Amino acid sequence: MAASTALYHRERADLAAAFRWAARLNFHEGVANHFSVAVNEDGTQFLMNPNQSHFSRIKASDLILVDANEPETMNRPDAPDPTAWGLHGTLHRQCQHARVALHVHSIHATVLSTLQDPGLPPIDQNCAMFFNRYAIDTEYGGLAFEEEAERCCQQLTDPNKKVLIMCHHGIMVIGEDVADAFNRLFYFERAAETYIKALWTRQPLRVLSDEVAEKTARELENYPAQADRHFAELKAIWPVRSPTTPPDCRHPVYFGTGDARSLGCQHRLKSSQATIDIHRATTTAHQSNAPLFPGEFA
Repeated sequence: MAASTALYHRERADLAAAFRWAARLNFHEGVANHFSVAVNEDGTQFLMNPNQSHFSRIKASDLILVDANEPETMNRPDAPDPTAWGLHGTLHRQCQHARVALHVHSIHATVLSTLQDPGLPPIDQNCAMFFNRYAIDTEYGGLAFEEEAERCCQQLTDPNKKVLIMCHHGIMVIGEDVADAFNRLFYFERAAETYIKALWTRQPLRVLSDEVAEKTARELENYPAQADRHFAELKAIWPVRSPTTPPDCRHPVYFGTGDARSLGCQHRLKSSQATIDIHRATTTAHQSNAPLFPGEFA
């Protein structure tokens, strides 16, 4: 399916930002793993990452548009990764509620998937967020080509299940939009890390009651605009280039250490200017419905 990269610019920019942040948070795995976002009503047309591209380099314009019902997809010159096509094509055909799908082999979630009991008990607030809201596939049979993908995706046909723990493999996280799915991915990995590290202590775990865990999960689901604000903040703190700054100079706060001179620049970009740039970019994007920071994610 050929399509102009000008189409679906908001979805493209958001998914590109998700790839970049997944790389920054060490949720990536070489040039494997894949994200997708549906762009039509029934979800069968979707954007996804090109084959064998590192998350840290993916731009909005790199994303390919595919159709889950098109049998010739893998014969395209820009055909997606075969397992990405197997998982995401199947998921978007079977689960219209899965508007966004994020598949990763993040470290702690993958460790969880290797345990004899790969469930996530509600030992803290983050873990409780997923109480009764994940599914587990225990029948790993190899790479996620068509047959394997069909079985995995069947686990997500229940709209209440937002995360699939894929034993011996990783996780698949779904959501209503990129912000919703990425927020869920972030917190699932954080929850899995807490649980795995709690197991390291070899101390008895304090597990919340089912009643409190369910109450907490509902409260977090209904927390006002939390996912949207989280994702907006992630985009806002991505390195931003100032129009008054030489091309190879960026404010050091976005790189973590050092000042402008250490980056080979002749002057320091002030924090106030960076703040103004963020405000201008956000305001302009909001008014024009253009992607945030197109220079970074386009």
